[in-house]
Formats: sequence, structure tokens, C-alpha cells
Amino acid sequence: MNGELIGRILSGVTLLFLIVDSGMKIVRAKLSVEATVALGFPESSVALVGILLLVGIILHAIPKSSVIGAVLITGFLGGAVAAQFRLGNPIFTHMLFPVYVASFMWGGLLLRYPRLMDFLILT
Repeated sequence: MNGELIGRILSGVTLLFLIVDSGMKIVRAKLSVEATVALGFPESSVALVGILLLVGIILHAIPKSSVIGAVLITGFLGGAVAAQFRLGNPIFTHMLFPVYVASFMWGGLLLRYPRLMDFLILT
């Protein structure tokens, strides 16, 4: 298996997970609303959060804007880490889960576009 194929698989799995999360927020699924409210966000913001995530997903799915989408999604996931941290939730299962998702996303992106590494690592 070559790196590009593995990168596509990682990106696909990540995007699939994020699409489900975004969709549940947009349709205001009970589970998603309860989880978002439990993190301290108002119920009225759930659909907007889902829409903002969907924008990042769409940008990430388009090859020419995939890096911009990844940056937006990384910001979204950073907010999730901050919300989990604020509540004092367990580190490895709750607080770092968004970091795992971001790692899959960026790993997939770097495997698909190896030259991107030149921009990310300053020598």
C-alpha cells in the first residue's frame, strides 16, 4: 500500500466521522444537543456549530482547499479540547479525543501531499 492510498483512507475515515458529527448537530439530534449542552454551550448554538464544522469539512474534501479546511477543523477541534479541559474530563478518553481526530486528519493530508511537510517544518 502506498502512502497516498493510506492518506486517502485516513482522510476518508476522519471526514466520515466529522460528517456524522456535523449532521447530528445540524438536525439537532437529541444525543448531540445533550452532549453539546453538557459541555457548556447554549442549546441554540448546536446547529450553527454543525454548520461551521460542515464548512470546514467541505473545504477539506476539495483538494485545492484541503489545507484551509484542515486549519478550520483544527480550530474547531481545539475548541473541543478546551471545553473538555474546562470541565476536567478524563485526559485520554475525552480531552485528547479531538487531538486523535486531528492527527488522523493531518496525517492523511501529509501522506496525500508530502510536499506540505516543507511548509509545516521550519528548518
